[in-house]
Amino acid sequence: MNLPPVVSRSEWEAARERLLVREKEATRARDALAAERRRLPMTRVDGDHVLEGPDGPARLADLFDGRRQLIVYHFMLAPGESHPCEGCAMFVDNLGHPAHLHARDTSLALVSRAPLAEITPFRQRMGWTLPWYSSYGTDFNTDLGVSSAAGESFGLSVFLRDGEEVYRTYFTTARGVEALGSNWTLLDLTPLGRQETWEDTPDGRPQGEPYGWWRLHDEYDAQAPAGAEG
Repeated sequence: MNLPPVVSRSEWEAARERLLVREKEATRARDALAAERRRLPMTRVDGDHVLEGPDGPARLADLFDGRRQLIVYHFMLAPGESHPCEGCAMFVDNLGHPAHLHARDTSLALVSRAPLAEITPFRQRMGWTLPWYSSYGTDFNTDLGVSSAAGESFGLSVFLRDGEEVYRTYFTTARGVEALGSNWTLLDLTPLGRQETWEDTPDGRPQGEPYGWWRLHDEYDAQAPAGAEG
């Protein structure tokens, strides 16, 4: 394996300081994006979307649980799906205790199109405690652009509640969601990175096909990293 060059501590600190300049630039750029995001307009969510939750039927406004803001992760799980999306599961594994969001008047929930009878056993298998609702038999996923004739997709929506009116303020998908997951962010800090072929990585480092190593957390082979090839 082509490992990073070995240098003295002073040389390493000098290289780290040069990188820190770029990292601070990226941090300020992210702050500017967040400021712009807070200034986005919003659009009212029309329709009487009644989802199914552990405690029975729930309107979209009920998912706020009395709070002003709501983040919904659209988990890609269609009715009758034989194997849930590993990427969605990895993202949910990365979500922390919701008390910190609650302290900022924000709730977090998962929504999938699969019926609750299919969601519940998988939620229990994964050991997740976040509220997970079914939009089965409703237009919720279609109206929010995460289900179509082409199939299911995933994403993250942010909502704001004003009385009984619910507004959508933000949506992201693909790598916009990935950037919120700590697994990917932490791997980006390592010399081997995510070990996927699309990365700009020095020759001689392990790389495999993108997404090929992803598993549900109880399906990894403990003997070797899945998908990483020299």
